[in-house]
Amino acid sequence: MASVPAGRPATAGEPGSRRRSAALAGIVALGVAFVWEGAKFLGGVPWREPLALPGAPVLHNPPFRWMFANDLNLPHIWNIILTFFQPWQRNAEENVGQYLIGTALYTWREAALGFGLGALLGLVLATLFVHSRLLERAFVPYVVASQTIPIVALAPMIVFAFGPSVAAVVVVATYLTFFPVTIAMIRGLRAFDPRAMELMQSYAASRAEIYWKLRLPASLPYLFTALKIAATASIVGAIIGEGPGGINNGLGRAIITFNQYYITGPEKLWAAIIVSAALGIAFFSIVRVAETLLTRNRPADARG
Repeated sequence: MASVPAGRPATAGEPGSRRRSAALAGIVALGVAFVWEGAKFLGGVPWREPLALPGAPVLHNPPFRWMFANDLNLPHIWNIILTFFQPWQRNAEENVGQYLIGTALYTWREAALGFGLGALLGLVLATLFVHSRLLERAFVPYVVASQTIPIVALAPMIVFAFGPSVAAVVVVATYLTFFPVTIAMIRGLRAFDPRAMELMQSYAASRAEIYWKLRLPASLPYLFTALKIAATASIVGAIIGEGPGGINNGLGRAIITFNQYYITGPEKLWAAIIVSAALGIAFFSIVRVAETLLTRNRPADARG
């Protein structure tokens, strides 16, 4: 395993940095769990066995009563974990875990379509802008302004335009994806070495040759940074779009359904939230792996 050269800090793509990041994430997760259960131990409602009914014997009676630490606001972590193995609805053959994994895969397919379309749209727009200052000055302010509209307000309008279908959900995911790619690639396509540009121009290289052999390779660190942001944004867009889009098979519908029964089973909604977060992390990781594979032969300083 290659070591990091002296005098240069480890980058995000190096093994030591990845191990430190994983360790830090684990410490943060344990810290959150400790604070969560610590608050319930000191100021929650009386503790009972996991998933026990209200009349079950009390195992621990906290000395204080803090409203935010009741079982409705903060269910016990072990109850949330056990909920994954409970039927997702009465007499259902699937448990909550199986149901949420199925809905997560459905949402991921929608998000992946929006992610691909948004990345392509962002790359095309950035390419146009870096080759035309007039187009950049005219349209980049509108690209920025488009992101000031709350997606929760915009999603019903998109559904009205495209109909309650998967297409509307994909458009919502595309809308959230194209912006970071566009802005990052405007800078990335200009991040080449000026000496390399002079060399290519001295050989009478065409715009297309300069783009494919100089601009695009130099922009890869910017592109993947934007794609990692866009990956999680596409998941959020797909989940938000599934509500007004009338999609019954995705995480958005599962969250709405479990929210309606939150008073009787808050653990199911928390389970859906955990799966949604895990889906976003998984999509981010896929892009991160692709970045590692495609930039492994680049110099460390070029990877950034």
